[in-house]
Amino acid sequence: MNRIFSLFIGCFISCMATAIPFSGKSQAPDSVYSASIKTPQLYMAGNQLGYPILKLNSPDQLELHFDDLDADVKNYYYTIQLCNADWTPAIVSDFDYIKGFPQIRIGNYQYSSVSLTRYTHYQATLPDPNCIPIHSGNYLLKVFLDGDTSRLAFTRRFLVTDKKANISAQFLQPLNIELSHTYQRLQFKVNTAGVNPSNPQDQIKVVVVQNYRWDNAIQNVKPTFYINNILDFNNDNDFLFPGGAEWRWLDLQSFRYQSDRIQNAIYGKASTEIFMKPDAERSQQGYYFYKDYDGFYFIQTTESINPIYQTDYARVHFSYAPKGNTPYPDKDVYVFGQFTGGGFNDSTRMVFNAEKGKYETSFLMKQGYYSYSYVTIDHADPDRKASFDLTEGNHLETENNYMILVYYRAPGARADELVGINRFNSLNK
Repeated sequence: MNRIFSLFIGCFISCMATAIPFSGKSQAPDSVYSASIKTPQLYMAGNQLGYPILKLNSPDQLELHFDDLDADVKNYYYTIQLCNADWTPAIVSDFDYIKGFPQIRIGNYQYSSVSLTRYTHYQATLPDPNCIPIHSGNYLLKVFLDGDTSRLAFTRRFLVTDKKANISAQFLQPLNIELSHTYQRLQFKVNTAGVNPSNPQDQIKVVVVQNYRWDNAIQNVKPTFYINNILDFNNDNDFLFPGGAEWRWLDLQSFRYQSDRIQNAIYGKASTEIFMKPDAERSQQGYYFYKDYDGFYFIQTTESINPIYQTDYARVHFSYAPKGNTPYPDKDVYVFGQFTGGGFNDSTRMVFNAEKGKYETSFLMKQGYYSYSYVTIDHADPDRKASFDLTEGNHLETENNYMILVYYRAPGARADELVGINRFNSLNK
């Protein structure tokens, strides 16, 4: 009996430790904290371009993949953290949102094969039968070492939805003449009859994201009207997004066959270096449509059979030439895309080479197909908002994906529920 009681207490302490929010940097979504971790991916099962969204109580599954360049075997675990609409941790016990255990060991791994860069590839399928989310909302997947949550390796976002609210949306041209050819405007209605909020102004939150980017998400907007459980968001200036341009691309499916974006390559005995052709400023160019992946990437190779552990890495050098080959005053330039983690920091910031008149940086990248853009951030901007204005330009016609999320906080509840979702493309008006 004492042994059973001890096991129960140990499990309880472990569960409560997981329920306590990680402090400091560990809460940042979509971040990598271990230098040996490369190419962390979380996506819909079988679809690398599928944003990770699970329907509550459904058979939906996600795939988790990542490489460890230490090329040994480590004890990686993961847990899931319920978050509110603004991605702050929900102050609830994991008993309230997990059915099963709060930590799962990642036991599926494979050593790399036929690649110069040695690594160990880890993968898992979520949700694990022993760790099932039972509450809708925003979730943070946290991968860490040896069951110690303070040894965080990386984090990734995913969503769990429980459809209780219906959303009807329209894609429109902005009424503001100054923005009518460069921005895209949304207006929509939310039917909240499924949750019947007593105080919709406070209980309902709406978030709109473009191309699954959270850095420029629009939120904290109150509805223009509320009539008969219908929230109407039709203000002309509430949901305006810069159109951007179609994303640039880089085909790295083969290191030997140099695609049209590659200038030259250096093949060493232990590594490969690839130098891309300089990218030019596009802000003054007219709109040109081509199929792109809106900042996403997928791992694939034409040189081997299994892309999971038979793909290689290369050091890829990016260069960007601003107008007149002069640096932008009081601005930083960043490479931006899903493969960079979507963040703006020293690892993604480019350095201006005065001798060449170009911004430069490099990344260690796995074989695959990548889409990316360049953005600037003003030194004086406290919000550090990324802009396409100088680097890519903005066009009303640009193809973009949008996602509208509706959250509900029940009376007395301590966490937001994700009760509505609508995804659509700007070309399908």
